[in-house]
Amino acid sequence: MLRIVIPARYQSSRLPGKPLMDIGGKPMIAHVYERAQETKADSIVIATDDKRIVDACDKLGADVFYSEYPHQSGTERIAEVISELGYADDDVIINLQGDEPFLSPELLTQLAATLETSDDASMSSLYAPIEKCEDVFNPNIVKTVIDRNNNALFFSRAPVPWLHGVFDQNDIPDFDLTLFNRHIGLYAYYAGFVKKYIELPVSPIEKPVSLEQLRVLWNGYKIVLSKVDKMIGQEVNTEADLEKAREFYKSVSTQ
Repeated sequence: MLRIVIPARYQSSRLPGKPLMDIGGKPMIAHVYERAQETKADSIVIATDDKRIVDACDKLGADVFYSEYPHQSGTERIAEVISELGYADDDVIINLQGDEPFLSPELLTQLAATLETSDDASMSSLYAPIEKCEDVFNPNIVKTVIDRNNNALFFSRAPVPWLHGVFDQNDIPDFDLTLFNRHIGLYAYYAGFVKKYIELPVSPIEKPVSLEQLRVLWNGYKIVLSKVDKMIGQEVNTEADLEKAREFYKSVSTQ
């Protein structure tokens, strides 16, 4: 079965209360839930740690899993959902993060298909070419480096790969962007692997840089990525992102 779980934490360090922020007259979590409904998922659950988010989801008629347990990542929160709701090990779980209000259902379908057609990957995710030089240096845009088989080699908030002889200049010129890809923070994995994930040793680098997927790579498992032509919509990490999301919503709602 294909299941979507939407982790929606209230206490975001960069934008507290993010799931309830208004975009076009409704909370952001409503937009994310509507995107999930446009797929062929067998179930959709919003997993949260805050009663205010529960109340908002109840108004949507959404299934909500509430737990005050202080999980360190969205995947850890999903693991509790899998355990408590009794999902089968071979169920495909899509981790649709609650700050992606405009992702198309086609991307979610692509994400699941990438996992199901991979022979040895434990997780799948997506990437898109970076289109602006300044985005390479933006810590809120996660960069990824992949191998020839589209398996992830690394994820970083810093510029990777580092262009020797270019980035060490005081005045960095425009540079070739063809080596740079942004990670789109969606994941698909089998429920059985999520159970394994929470038992894996915590990577010494995942917490300092706040990238949970590094635990997978550090423990020797593969993450396969597939490419999308461009970043679609506007993810929301900061107040500035929220304003961009509101402007994006206005632009598409008037078309």
